[in-house]
Parts: sequence; structure tokens; C-alpha cells
Amino acid sequence: MPESIRRPRDAQATKALLLKAATAEFAEYGLAGARIDRIAERAGANKRLIYVYFGDKDKLFDAVLQRQIDAVAENVPLTPDDLAAFAGARFDYVLANPETARLNAWRTFERATPSEAERESYEIKVQAIAEAQRAGKVNGTIPAIDLFAMVLRISESWLSGAPGLKALAEDTPARLREHREAMVEAVRSFTAPR
Repeated sequence: MPESIRRPRDAQATKALLLKAATAEFAEYGLAGARIDRIAERAGANKRLIYVYFGDKDKLFDAVLQRQIDAVAENVPLTPDDLAAFAGARFDYVLANPETARLNAWRTFERATPSEAERESYEIKVQAIAEAQRAGKVNGTIPAIDLFAMVLRISESWLSGAPGLKALAEDTPARLREHREAMVEAVRSFTAPR
């Protein structure tokens, strides 16, 4: 009787497929609405592997969030003395990766407490902005944490903002460029040294 031939499992590739599928699922349905069966089906993997690699759905959600945090940090490095450029780069990244804004929204709704890694990431950025303020490169009249919060919000405002407002103007490439320019100028005006 012939032995069954098993192909070797590539754990890293399977994890990557599961994370990609989970990102799409969580972006669409959030943590509560996401289903392990759909994630496994999207990834073309056995759902048991989700539990083997990640433990449970909550830990998979955490892994997806951490992956997003890492991707944003890698692709949109903070420029503390030019927050307008940072806001423009963040807008571009979120436009090209719409799941980022959706995952941020779900995280806000379903995870009130950030992970330690996320908290540390923000702390480093706020400290860098505070240093730029002390050096006179950025508006020092607004606390660094508030300045950063405003920059983050405004950089995603058109992409995740009020649907009624967005209905007044189509998302054409020209309109998106126009909004990006207005947003960058607004950030430049309130972050300029005073």
C-alpha cells in the first residue's frame, strides 16, 4: 500500500495568509462580527491553525492590530518637525490601505485599552513632538499629545469622516488631491512654530 504523500507545511506562509484574511475580515466586521470559519476559508487554511498559531480570535485580532501599527510606522515615519508632511504621508497611506482606518475604528469601539506596544509607539511619537516643540520647530502652545491627536484625526478625516459631508463631493482623484492639499495646509497652519 502506498504511503500517503504529505507536502511540508510552511508555517510562516500560512500565518501570513491567515493575517491577511483576518485583516480583511476584521476590517469588514470588527472583532465581534468576525468569524473564524470565514477567516480560514479566505486564507485557504484549516481553522484549527488559527488556534495553533494565534490562540484564539482575540489574540488574532491583537496580531492584526500590531501588524497594522508596524506597517504604518514603517511606511509613514513621524517627522516631528514637519507634521504637515507626516499628515500628507499618512493620508496617502490610509487612502492606499483603507483597511487601516476601518481597523482603527473597530479598535476604538471594541478595545478601549491599547496594547503595551501601541501605547509605547504613541509615547515615543509624543515625546519626539515635545522635543521639536522645545527646539522651537513646532507650535509649543498646544500640548504635544493634543497636537499629535489633531494631526492623526485630520489626516484621516476625509477618508473616515462624515458620509453626509462626503456625499457633497465625489471621491475623484482631483477631489482627493484638493482635500489632501487643504488638509496639509491646515496642519501646517496650526503646527507652525509660535
